Amino acid sequence: MPRAQIIASRFREVILQGTWIANTNFYDQLHTLEWEKAVKKNGSLNSIADLAQHIHYYIAGILAVMKGGPLSIRDQYSFSFPAITSQAQWEGVLHTFWKDANEFATLLEEMPDEQLEEVFSEPKYGTYLRNLEGMIEHSYYHLGQVVLLKKMIEREGG
Repeated sequence: MPRAQIIASRFREVILQGTWIANTNFYDQLHTLEWEKAVKKNGSLNSIADLAQHIHYYIAGILAVMKGGPLSIRDQYSFSFPAITSQAQWEGVLHTFWKDANEFATLLEEMPDEQLEEVFSEPKYGTYLRNLEGMIEHSYYHLGQVVLLKKMIEREGG
């Protein structure tokens, strides 16, 4: 199996449909979550919605580069999102997250393996491989936080 397809499978695993590493994924954790729970703050911790939008922000940024565009995302804006005030808004956020994640995985599956070793956007960012693997690792990191936050909310009865 080509390396790009293996990486795409790992990406799908953490975001859309897998259970091998964490026994869950973002889709399983979020697709039925009510917006009030998604935006609930617990002290100074990020909300579940903050974390989901943060991961989507990076997916969308890398996706733009995979489609031939510039890298326009910046870390300083990776938690800057409009407030979610309804279930419809939350479902819109999730719809875009799933759509972009599917497109990301599909483009990755189609990527020639040679491109994995090419410069990603600018030399200072390393290769496509480094950024794609980093996206997966970053996603697992925040998926763990989402799982813990959900448990905290459920324990509080909210």
